[in-house]
Amino acid sequence: MVLDKDTAAKTAELLLQINAIKLRPENPFTWASGWKSPIYCDNRIILSYPPIRNFIREEMGKCVEDLYGKPDVIAGVATGAIGIGMLVAEYLGLPFIYVRPEPKSHGRQNQIEGYLEANQKVVVIEDLISTGKSSLNAVAALEEQNAVVKGMVAIFTYGFEVAKTNFEEKGVDLHTLCDYDHLIRQATETNYIKEEQLDTLMDWRQNPAGWNTL
Repeated sequence: MVLDKDTAAKTAELLLQINAIKLRPENPFTWASGWKSPIYCDNRIILSYPPIRNFIREEMGKCVEDLYGKPDVIAGVATGAIGIGMLVAEYLGLPFIYVRPEPKSHGRQNQIEGYLEANQKVVVIEDLISTGKSSLNAVAALEEQNAVVKGMVAIFTYGFEVAKTNFEEKGVDLHTLCDYDHLIRQATETNYIKEEQLDTLMDWRQNPAGWNTL
């Protein structure tokens, strides 16, 4: 759920400005899920642009405070949200931890890196929501350590129904700065995408699991 339309539009503008959005309908990207996609959102590029990362940090920090007050800990989801999660924690003056996709196979075999006490209130930071599987995996790992997960704040979501269903089934509160609809609107208004690309992107959005141009 996008909290503020103006913030969503500005976030979309900035993502397009630094080419964090990659369009490749003729040679689709393959996601970890196996889905083929004509679009790829690489939010990690944000970290290389100080004014933009500061905007994202502050907007996410404000979202956390407005929605959840001051949690005890901020958790980033590895690897994409480690950097931005750390920035949000710094902005709020809070401890930071991050969650791996699975426990390490060596050393202390940690899945959660950093100091976390039982019953501490945690807000999870994500860079991108597709199906929500990896994000919810991080939530499950935190809850296994008896953390109280208040919710999740992400930079961007594709807004897939499967993600909405997955979050609702797990009872996890999700809010994002921007979403697919705002991104496409901004990209169209600024001629970032061509008309034929728009048709492809809308067709893909309707059936991402079954879409394939090859």
